[in-house]
Amino acid sequence: MRRTIKYVLAAALLSGTASAETIKIGVNEPLTGAFAASGTYVVNGAKIAADEINAKGGILGKKIELVIEDNKSNPTEAAAVAEKLITSDKTPVLMGAWGSSLTLAVMPKLIEYETPMLVETSSSGKITTSGNPYIFRISPPSSVEAAAFKNIVDKLNLKKVDFLVINNDWGRGTADDFGKMFKEKGIGVGLVETMDQGAQDMSAQLSKFKSSDSETIIVTTSVDQLTLIFKQAAALGLKKRIITTGGSQNPDQIIAQAGAAANGTMHLTTFLPWLPDQTPNPEATSYFISEWKKRGFDFAGCTESFRGYDGIRTVAAAIEKAGKAEPAAIKAAFWDIKVKGLNGDIVFRKSGPEGKESGQSQPNVYLIEIEDGKVGLKNL
Repeated sequence: MRRTIKYVLAAALLSGTASAETIKIGVNEPLTGAFAASGTYVVNGAKIAADEINAKGGILGKKIELVIEDNKSNPTEAAAVAEKLITSDKTPVLMGAWGSSLTLAVMPKLIEYETPMLVETSSSGKITTSGNPYIFRISPPSSVEAAAFKNIVDKLNLKKVDFLVINNDWGRGTADDFGKMFKEKGIGVGLVETMDQGAQDMSAQLSKFKSSDSETIIVTTSVDQLTLIFKQAAALGLKKRIITTGGSQNPDQIIAQAGAAANGTMHLTTFLPWLPDQTPNPEATSYFISEWKKRGFDFAGCTESFRGYDGIRTVAAAIEKAGKAEPAAIKAAFWDIKVKGLNGDIVFRKSGPEGKESGQSQPNVYLIEIEDGKVGLKNL
């Protein structure tokens, strides 16, 4: 009996030692379902960051270990994944969860278990204004996109706009934030049409736009639906200007899938892999792109994968600043770091109700245009 107890204790000690040899970071992303392509890009970018950090000796004398889980593009699953990463995998900090509806579903778990999460993609304003002090976001909320766009709308000569948005927090939030900005600028807001996440036929909504008196359509959804929209708009002979927000981080993929139907479309984006010398961190951008290609990934994925890369680098900086891999210390450290990201300096400013503020970084936002199957920075 004593010998058995000794073996059990020895096994437990060995297990604890193995666990202590790495610092775990939970990664909660959609690897299957409607957003699988985007989630996979983000995860692959995260792996590049982890490998780079570990090759330089890790942090706090230990290698980092990404514990990657699939939230299946489903909010309920995203919440369950977060709970597993925190309680079973013992990760002291998370990164996720791509879509706004996924991240919003995770947020109560962060409060329940007092664990911070770096948000790399989601753009709903609710994420940083609802009073969750465990949220730190590096992607721009729709309000930041709208504020950046506000500075250039006059040069585009917008008179009246319609909206076609995915029917979730991300899409509806975009329509609200951009709609308010347009009204402040004296620009008319016409139709606001929605589409379900898995919808394949948007011809009914597009037909309404064809008959409206607006000259511009603001579209917010993921790349696969954008491709369908551009093709269906071309088939209907819809000639209006289309500008996409938030989900248009894969213009190369859009070009590959939509072909000539993508020409003339404009896209708000937060990264310029096509023009690395014009990014805030050209040397790091060039390294990331070369590493991405070296691993055999399609160049199109760069425009989303960089968020996973910057996200893990930011989490690692917070852990190092904290001096220990503990949730409370990492949460506090997020407020004191400055990371030179691929799309600008990552510094968190307070957002939300006093005493429960979330952290929001302010990345650069660019307007690019697709012409003749190529991506270019829109000259205004």
